[in-house]
Amino acid sequence: MLHHVRLIYATKSRKLVGKKIVLAIPGSIAAVEAVKLARELIRHGAEVYAVMSENAQKIIHPYAMEFATGNPVVTEITGFIEHVELAGEHENKADLILVYPATANTIGKIANGIDDTPVTTVITTAFAHTPIMIAPAMHSTMYEHPIVLENIEKLKKLGVEFIEPKLEEGKAKVAPVEEVVYRVIRKLHPKTLAGKRVLVTAGATKEYIDPIRYITNASSGKMGVAIAEEADFRGAEVTLIRTKGSVPSFVENQIEVETVEEMLKAIEDELKARKYDVVVLAAAVSDFRVKNRADVKVKSGKPITLELEPTPKIIDRVKELQPDTFLVGFKAETGLSEGELINAARKQIERAGSDLVVANTLKAFGSDENEVILVSREEAKKLPRMSKRELAERLWDEIEGLISRRARS
Repeated sequence: MLHHVRLIYATKSRKLVGKKIVLAIPGSIAAVEAVKLARELIRHGAEVYAVMSENAQKIIHPYAMEFATGNPVVTEITGFIEHVELAGEHENKADLILVYPATANTIGKIANGIDDTPVTTVITTAFAHTPIMIAPAMHSTMYEHPIVLENIEKLKKLGVEFIEPKLEEGKAKVAPVEEVVYRVIRKLHPKTLAGKRVLVTAGATKEYIDPIRYITNASSGKMGVAIAEEADFRGAEVTLIRTKGSVPSFVENQIEVETVEEMLKAIEDELKARKYDVVVLAAAVSDFRVKNRADVKVKSGKPITLELEPTPKIIDRVKELQPDTFLVGFKAETGLSEGELINAARKQIERAGSDLVVANTLKAFGSDENEVILVSREEAKKLPRMSKRELAERLWDEIEGLISRRARS
């Protein structure tokens, strides 16, 4: 690995460490995004090899991909049988072939077993034994062509995963780099939660004073989203209930709410409709709401007095509806000692039946980091300050461990 590549290697996560990814680049103008994609995959620990068609080389120079990956670029198949070296059935083969961006022409060739470019030759070689992901990019009329759609469906039935384009401005634009990286991680991540159904809440609720003003808090939703996406990576079937305005997520099944009442209803509906193995209530839910919300905008320029009333305790409803679910609550306090914070978490365990409580002092509220104590019935573990992504990993490791231990007891 070249020095400049080592400088960015696994700087965002280690999700793809040990994974070898072939980035197969056909001749689409969107190929200009391939440099950024390669670098992002490396930032998550992947080793990336680029394979380019002749037409791709007219749009982006192979030197650019050589720089981006730190590896030689395959621009033709020679006596070194590059397609077999990268994608043949042997112990050093690639873990994934990623076609980005895929033209209608390349999709048609793949679907019909035609391998007349380095890109299609590598894919044909890999087809029977290596995961293949395709991110299309073309004009919308091409994408809507019945034969193109037929080819896509044919490949899906053969196990190829498609990363859907964004339909806008008359084009089927290639999926954003961030989404592609997310899908790659989800594809290659160990599936330790396969077969589990998980419900996660995220973000800050709003309690309206009048139609345009509301009471809320500084939660960004980053922690809840990180927890939901980590469960998604691990193979769980995830439902994310997130508040309007919180950070976006690539989790497929999302429900958007605003108020405590809306969140409570969404949770109750989900728990009544299907069995959940784990429920994680990471949203920063309002403790109070305005007793008499105004139906019209309150006039400015004079003092007003707001009477607040307590909101329902969402966490108290979970075990009432599903006693066997593994319930994770969050407890945020200020001005408490470490021991007092642990005691407050244990009170939640006793009252709501939580199996695990993430207790924190709000020191990192709204930021990309967090500092917490994981409190269960048996023990309390103080974790060092870390990113919310890292904390999501540690939290799921703890949940999986507790579920496994209780299953054995």
